[in-house]
Amino acid sequence: MNFTNVQQFYMEAAWSNILKEEFEKPYMKRLQAFLSEELAKEKIIYPPQDLIFNAFCQTPFYKVKVVIIGQDPYHNPGQAHGLSFSVPVGSSFPPSLQNIYKELMEDVHMVTPKHGCLLSWAKQGVLLLNATLTVRAYEPKSHYGYGWEQFTDIVIQKLAKEKQGLVFILWGKAAKEKCEYILKEDKMHHLLLEAAHPSPLSAHAGFFGCKHFSKTNVFLIRLGKDPIDWNIS
Repeated sequence: MNFTNVQQFYMEAAWSNILKEEFEKPYMKRLQAFLSEELAKEKIIYPPQDLIFNAFCQTPFYKVKVVIIGQDPYHNPGQAHGLSFSVPVGSSFPPSLQNIYKELMEDVHMVTPKHGCLLSWAKQGVLLLNATLTVRAYEPKSHYGYGWEQFTDIVIQKLAKEKQGLVFILWGKAAKEKCEYILKEDKMHHLLLEAAHPSPLSAHAGFFGCKHFSKTNVFLIRLGKDPIDWNIS
């Protein structure tokens, strides 16, 4: 198994067209070689290959209204499925997601969810994007520095320059720093919401009470866009 041209099979057509030049650049070739080498060494990689670009399949470019940026996929079995902060139905709720749900219930009175799959958000135009799209099992940040960050920088840049009135939700220092430079020239056209990361280590330092979900909908409604139904269907 290798990772050559995986975007042709696992990415929505408009995204594939917008990003096709990136897959031909040297940094992406090196990344594909690294991932193939990981597999050759029998390393377990999350998410499964057909879900690496799941965020780009579930939220077409034309539908994007909100971008929530995570760090890297969950590294425990059965959790990562290509959508930041989300887990498949049937998986236990990771601590950060538990805190996201607490804030949702306080902010927009969300009904207590029965699962942790955020697919219904993605379908409404919430791009759930991790800065790094793969990870080695049980080793957080193990695929940092191999090219994914450059790729997702381009994704954010394309969105910021080609669309108007997006909401960028930035939780934690890593998300803020990632977007700070990229959005420098375009942030006047978008809403940037910043807060602490929802991790138990930092949620009480500014995540709880940030009201990012209600603020997002106020902004979208002001622009004449449909608000996000944050309830988990």
